[in-house]
Parts: sequence; structure tokens; C-alpha cells
Amino acid sequence: MGPGPAAAPGPTAPPAPAASAASRLARVRARLDLPTVRRAAGLLEGRHRSVFTGRGQDFDDQVEYRPGDDVTDIDWKSSARAGTPIIRRFVRESNLAVVLAVDTGRTMAATAAGGEPKPEVALAVADVVAYLARARGDLVGLVAGDAGRLVQLPARHGTAHLETLLRTLERALALPAPPSDLGRVLDRVLTWSTRRCLVVVITDDARPEPAHEDALRRLRARHEVMVVAVADALPTAPGIGPTADVDGPVLPAYLRADPDLHAEARAAAADRTARVRAMLRRRGVEQVSVAGTDDVVDALVDLLRRQRRARR
Repeated sequence: MGPGPAAAPGPTAPPAPAASAASRLARVRARLDLPTVRRAAGLLEGRHRSVFTGRGQDFDDQVEYRPGDDVTDIDWKSSARAGTPIIRRFVRESNLAVVLAVDTGRTMAATAAGGEPKPEVALAVADVVAYLARARGDLVGLVAGDAGRLVQLPARHGTAHLETLLRTLERALALPAPPSDLGRVLDRVLTWSTRRCLVVVITDDARPEPAHEDALRRLRARHEVMVVAVADALPTAPGIGPTADVDGPVLPAYLRADPDLHAEARAAAADRTARVRAMLRRRGVEQVSVAGTDDVVDALVDLLRRQRRARR
């Protein structure tokens, strides 16, 4: 990935104290002591076997050609025998470029399904991805934005860079914020990233929307794409705080206690999530939903495993 254009202008917050900045990756390291997190690291450790296929030193296997594969990898003799195009897969021994594409709109400052603030959950996802990438020596970049802001950091190595990236994202995921505009984030990744990379989209479970399907199609043609959705708390859920609905007033207690209204809210959320997942399946994009920070590691393990299977 090249250095890309300069970050879009916007207000900047004073830098966090060094001790505070050092705590983000330190907290992830504490999580990595858990057996479930070791499984996540195991998916990426070792000889830097990429989730991508292409030209490399180690032959992997032969698979049927799919749109988007490199036609120069077609094995013509095997294709003639099979009667369908067959490509030779190699394991690429190289470092990944990982781009965190993060929705920072105001709905990302609401309450997650598990009761935590959604920024904490989104940051936990970014923390774990960044930590695993650092362990592999991979480049990590950031494109984060909404309808009024867009910030990007080039993909680079190193702990200091990752701490800066995570703190930049932390400042962006806060109220007050403009409305979400995930399409703007996806379009910037498309125009900014010049090498094939792994794009991890972090948004909520209402997105990507149908309006984003074309951008996803173009992004998927160039990159590996995964979506991590932070699930929203239902506005009828008991005990939800003042950020349950950042676009409107919090429902009074007597409405939250209405079982019919709660059932309608739950059905509407399930329908919305189903539509999003159907669109992502059409575009060959793997997705996982997380309700809270405790879900992040297991969800990423599942997502990485499914991503790997999808490339076989």
C-alpha cells in the first residue's frame, strides 16, 4: 500500500499521555493470555501464510477458477482434463497489508446489544486486529469517517504507529458525531489503497446498506474484505442508558415494558440484519456480529476461519 493522500482536514484532539496511549495494546496482550485468543493468533502465526492466494514458492492445491482470480494462474492442462478452468494455488510468503475501515458516525456511539457503549466494542475489534497484525509484522492502516469527517493513516509497521492509529480512532468514535456515511469510507479505501490487502470493515448491524453494494462489489474485486458489525441494543431493552438511541429520545419505561412493542422491535432488527447478511453473501463478503467486548476474540476466530475456508 502506498502512502496515500493526506488525511482530510478536521479538528484534532490533543495527544493522549504516553502512559494512557501504551495501555491499548497492553490490554490486548492481557487478552491474548486466554486460550481462545491464542487460537486467533494461531490462524496468523508461523511462516506468514497469507489468507490470499497467488504466486509464491509453496504450491498449495488446485481449485476451480472464480471471477476475480488471476487468469495467469490457470493450469491449462488440468483445465482441459476437468472441462472447466482450474487455477494453481500457491501460499504467498509475505506480510499482509491490513486496512481498518471504520464507521465513526453517531450511531456508532450508541449502546451495544451487550449493554456496553458501542465505541468500546468497536475499539476492542480494532485493538485485537492491530495486535495480531503487529505480531506478524504486517502493515496496518486506517480509514475512518462519517458524513462530516474523514481521517486516514498510512499502512505502516511498529508499535508506536499502532498506538497512534488506535488513539486516533478512539477520538473519532465519540459523540457528538455527524451521521454515518459508510459509503464514503469504502470509496476512500478504493481510491487510496494501491495494493491488494485485507480490509476489515467495522460498522454496526444496520450496515452496509443496499446503497453500499456497488462499492462493496468493487472493493471485493480488489481486496479481501471482512465485516465486523457491532450489534445494537434494542430501544425497548430494559436498563439501556441515554445513548440507546442517539438519533432520538430514549423510550420511557412504560413503553419499554410493552411486550408487543419489544417483539416488534426485535423482529424489525432481525429483518434488517438478515437483509444486510444476504447482500454480503451475494458479494462474497464474510461477516460476524459482536454484542460486547467479551465476544470479540471468539468472533474474530470464527470470521478468520470462515475467510480462510472461503478461499479454498
